[in-house]
Amino acid sequence: MRLRPVLFIWALFQNVIFAPAQTVEQNYAKLITPADLKQNLSILASDALEGRETGKRGQKMAAAFISYHFQDIGLKPPVNGSFYQPFQLYQSIPGQTYAEVEGTRYANFEDVVYFGSSDSQGEMTVPVIFAGKGKAVDYDQLDVSGKAVLVMPGVEGDYRSAVSLAREKNARMVFVLNTRTMEEFRDQASRFRRYLSEGRLSLKRPDTSELNRGYFFVAPAVAEKIFHMKTEKLASYAAGDTQKKLLKKVAPGRISYKTSVETKVIQSENVLGYLEGTDKKDELIVVTAHYDHIGKADHGEGDLINNGADDDGSGTVTVMQLAKVFAQAKKDGKGPRRSMLFMTVAGEEEGLLGSEYYTDHPVFPLASTVVDLNIDMVGRRDAQHETSPPYLYVIGADKLSSELNRISEAANEKYTRLVFDYTYNDPGHPDRLYYRSDHWNFARRNIPIIFYFDGIHEDYHAPSDEVDKIEFDLLADRAKCIFYTAWELANRDERIMPDAK
Repeated sequence: MRLRPVLFIWALFQNVIFAPAQTVEQNYAKLITPADLKQNLSILASDALEGRETGKRGQKMAAAFISYHFQDIGLKPPVNGSFYQPFQLYQSIPGQTYAEVEGTRYANFEDVVYFGSSDSQGEMTVPVIFAGKGKAVDYDQLDVSGKAVLVMPGVEGDYRSAVSLAREKNARMVFVLNTRTMEEFRDQASRFRRYLSEGRLSLKRPDTSELNRGYFFVAPAVAEKIFHMKTEKLASYAAGDTQKKLLKKVAPGRISYKTSVETKVIQSENVLGYLEGTDKKDELIVVTAHYDHIGKADHGEGDLINNGADDDGSGTVTVMQLAKVFAQAKKDGKGPRRSMLFMTVAGEEEGLLGSEYYTDHPVFPLASTVVDLNIDMVGRRDAQHETSPPYLYVIGADKLSSELNRISEAANEKYTRLVFDYTYNDPGHPDRLYYRSDHWNFARRNIPIIFYFDGIHEDYHAPSDEVDKIEFDLLADRAKCIFYTAWELANRDERIMPDAK
């Protein structure tokens, strides 16, 4: 019994002597904690920030919170002494818009939906030609110049191609019937109302003077009123033998319509924090996430807040935590060798607008930008990984730089051992995720990127994407994985380069 203390001391001595020494980067990775991530996310994804919709009060509050964090940890404000990179957006809000057939007026978002940004400068009245499915062989049968056309591409058809071809043929306006029943159309109109009624945002002021810009979706009843023919009969002509020129059997109708658009200017901003490197400070590592979300939504029970805890609160707090760790390393005299830009962008949900603005107006030369590590949704599990070991979707690492891909895999293998899932890595994947987050604006300028992602779960773009559904231990593991890759990229001797084309 008296030997036990001696054995315990010997065992402790053995562990101290023979345990592998912690590397510098491992010591700093320990500073990434679930508690810190949760503390920041509980603020960023709270109801007080109202869903962080671009240009709205909640987005401004989020920007202030992030910029204060950057200042507090000692990052430099790189935009003329500010952490904000301001940019201007244009919001196109539909005004009075309708279609009218034989004295019956059809209101926008009820029996018709206008998708576009042109102003007709009053009511227009034009003949309407039935152009079948809107394929080239259909237009070859018809003279649509200066007239409106109605196309019926079918529920699964490509109406965008039909619209594009109509414009090439100089059609004045295009009407699209792509629903079978009034119920289907009402559902489609409801979705478009939520998307379009408050106006879309763009970096360029829309040109409202092009009269044939845009198109209408119409309900089946509207098409039947125009041509005095059941939609089933119209569909049979559209699907018929083009050699028989069946489309000419549909007598032209006549329609009046009006489109009007109000343009508002919206102010927004990216939030940038800069950490200067040492001997390789002229080269830049960029770490991004979007801090905006989709704001409030009316789901029939009053306004509900889409807090976006995962999308992309999880990515934003990861950027904030990585910035804190690298800033601490610099204070301790441990690097990084290359400079680092920690950037949270707005306008992602509106079409990657904030990152597009940055890459069009870079604060640091794009030629000096080594890589973009983009973090968009990393706090949850999707249905495919409910019972799997800790995982992470990795997208784009091998697309421009095979060296970057090797570094990514080696860092994970050495330190975190997450399961890397490359399901979405194919640019041809139906979900096209390679093109759908802010890394794309760097990739299209031949800057190597990695996009980190957790999958599409049932709470995507819903008010139920809440903080209490985030797995903070898993989020911390993923943040550490990204940290190790960023550490290697920031401190290695040679800059990674895009592969030769």
